[in-house]
Amino acid sequence: MADAAAHTPGGWRAELTLGFARRAGRAVLARRHHCGPLAVQRSFHPEPDDACHVYLLHPPGGVVGGDELRIDIALEADARVLITTPAAGKFYRSAGHWARQHNVLRVAAGAWLEWLPQEAIVYDGARVAAATRVELEPGAGFLGWEIVCLGRPAADERYSCGGLDLSFEIHRGGAPLWWERSRLDGGAPVLGAPWGLAGHSVIGTLVCATNVAGALAALRQATEGLAGDGLFSATQLDDVLVCRYLGDHAQTARRCFTAAWQALRPRAFGRAAVVPRVWLT
Repeated sequence: MADAAAHTPGGWRAELTLGFARRAGRAVLARRHHCGPLAVQRSFHPEPDDACHVYLLHPPGGVVGGDELRIDIALEADARVLITTPAAGKFYRSAGHWARQHNVLRVAAGAWLEWLPQEAIVYDGARVAAATRVELEPGAGFLGWEIVCLGRPAADERYSCGGLDLSFEIHRGGAPLWWERSRLDGGAPVLGAPWGLAGHSVIGTLVCATNVAGALAALRQATEGLAGDGLFSATQLDDVLVCRYLGDHAQTARRCFTAAWQALRPRAFGRAAVVPRVWLT
């Protein structure tokens, strides 16, 4: 169901609400509502079990200052869902307004969600506030990543002005499990400092919030040498496993995170990874 997009000062508001349930032995897209330019066309079942794959679509291809995107996804008990995007997201230069994206991901007991969007490109002069909140019931699982490209170095465009406010939080049973917030302003000292990004333009975080005890050795072996001249690390922090990438190439970040996901998935969810078809096009 679609309604007319709502206009906000300086931009447009788009909303997408998806609900997944387990029916006849597999996960299905049971509820769908969108307002404005956010949508999904259909769900896929490329795996030999019941997992459901869905691709989030943003037809304009980019977000400008004043735009507001809200995504709300809920998984009912025992649903198994993988969500990705067909292409990189783009946040364009702003004339003054902030662009905002807010994702709320709710996962019921026995369900697991894989949140694997392609990278977000933040153009020089963009002003972006992006937040992802994951709410897990006891017994739910989550594996997700975020990859951000600052500027477009290949086009000789550095991230010299603008603002980026990132928030990524995971709660289980109402209690905070993981919460990270970053503020990266264009041209700020942190971008070049050795204690910051050290001049690199691509950052990424992968978080696995389910039991993967003993997986670090296999993960490190699977990703060894993939970062090239970038940096990749993996750390177990109590109830979450965290991987980081810092470098200059989105493709390298995706390669590292895909290998990490393929190593973690059998341990986290008991199934081998099946790469979404859209990544191969």
